[in-house]
Amino acid sequence: MRRDMAFQSKGITCRGWFYVPDGLRQGQKAPTIVMAHGFSAVKEMYLQHFADRFAANGLACLVFDYRYLGASDGEPRGQIFPWEQIEDYRNAITFASELPEVDAEHIGIWGSSYSGGHVLCVGALDRRVRCVVSQVPLIDGWKDLTRLVTCENIPLLHQMLLQDRLVRTKTGGVQYLPVVAEDANCALVHREAYTWFSETARTIAPAWRNQVTIESVEHFLAYSPEVFLPRISPTPLLLVVASHDTIAPTDIAIEAYERALQPKRLVIMPGGHFDAYSGPGFDVTSGAAVEWFTQHFG
Repeated sequence: MRRDMAFQSKGITCRGWFYVPDGLRQGQKAPTIVMAHGFSAVKEMYLQHFADRFAANGLACLVFDYRYLGASDGEPRGQIFPWEQIEDYRNAITFASELPEVDAEHIGIWGSSYSGGHVLCVGALDRRVRCVVSQVPLIDGWKDLTRLVTCENIPLLHQMLLQDRLVRTKTGGVQYLPVVAEDANCALVHREAYTWFSETARTIAPAWRNQVTIESVEHFLAYSPEVFLPRISPTPLLLVVASHDTIAPTDIAIEAYERALQPKRLVIMPGGHFDAYSGPGFDVTSGAAVEWFTQHFG
């Protein structure tokens, strides 16, 4: 069963869905997963399939859109600051803990791509979290930049960021980039990102907007979840990596996994970044997550 819900995060309303496992009796409480999407993405972009899979295995799920995105409130739209989104995660955990169906002693978090990085930070900082699943995660914004942007374009990127800061300082104005585009004039320059976001928005996620504030790119570059990896222990960590990921590069994620402490597990899914959300890749990623959560909540 799924119902709409809303909670407050720093005075802004975040909205989403709460899934209750079928067969949960009156007064019974279920282990619960708090989950949100990656860079600019909204909950309709396949998260319902993960939540359905979790609920079918006895796990309640709180799925939400961050402030400034999707069904949630907040201006400017398309603002993606990682530490604000981490705060949204932690406020979602607080909200979930008060729901009558939730076993507050057994709360897990799940994140993918950008939010795969967020859950590394939340898992290290918030001891209410008892289990972490990080899927195709961002490990370090600067390292990703050096893979996504050619060397000759990096000075142009920095020039754009400095010009944006000048505008913000003088006028308070907000400037935007497309999240994806057919050319390189966007935040995520890979062709596979353009194809996935465009097709997914057209078919199942009309609430998604192809815009991100330029200031958000500046925050992306300063964001390094890998710092928090050794601090997650003793909370169990599952890292799910795609074998041919060019968005959140495979080798960077595997190298970072070595710095995490036990208990931990690494699963490598065949395919690329966006294969994690559907088809055979979804079977691998969701199955590994279900196994990890049920093992540590059992």
